[in-house]
Amino acid sequence: MPNRGDRGGAKTRARIAEVATRMFLERGFDEVTVAQVATAAGVSKVTVFSHFERKEDLLLDRLPAAMDTLRTAIRERAEGVGPVQAFRTLAVTLAEQRRALTGLGDGIEPVLRTVAGSPALLARLRDFEHEVEAALADDLREDPRFTGNADLVAALMVAAYRTVAVGTARRRLAGDDRAEIVAAHLARLDEAFDAVEHGITPG
Repeated sequence: MPNRGDRGGAKTRARIAEVATRMFLERGFDEVTVAQVATAAGVSKVTVFSHFERKEDLLLDRLPAAMDTLRTAIRERAEGVGPVQAFRTLAVTLAEQRRALTGLGDGIEPVLRTVAGSPALLARLRDFEHEVEAALADDLREDPRFTGNADLVAALMVAAYRTVAVGTARRRLAGDDRAEIVAAHLARLDEAFDAVEHGITPG
């Protein structure tokens, strides 16, 4: 059970992220400094960096939770369920719940525009993809049920999901019909993970 300090720390982190996100969306990511975020949130710059390793994480603050959710889904998958199927099932569930990181959440367009307009944020997402690949590969290597090439399978799973997510983000920014975007997202998940699990059909 978390102690009061843990709860207070979580509240402070959430407050800083909320303030930073609002400022980034209003002014642009590159136009806001960490010091300005700290002042607006009523904390010191040192406190900001005690909760966030880098400036980009102030906006992309849900990445650690996303990593934990994915690793848990694969580590704790049922007997007889492979890692690709576990990843696919999680991706579909998150899409059906319209989670923000799927690009299907309500009102996500301002965040998508901010990310798309910032080389630093795009670079952070690329770094995160590599972190996820490495973590999943490590987990698969330690999994006695898995006998394949851990590095290759981890890379293919992450690439499959990235392809779908990027396509969805582009359609959201283009203002396409939401129902069509959701349907396409789910269909592309099936297509992408079928390709990982069963190979690409020639043609």
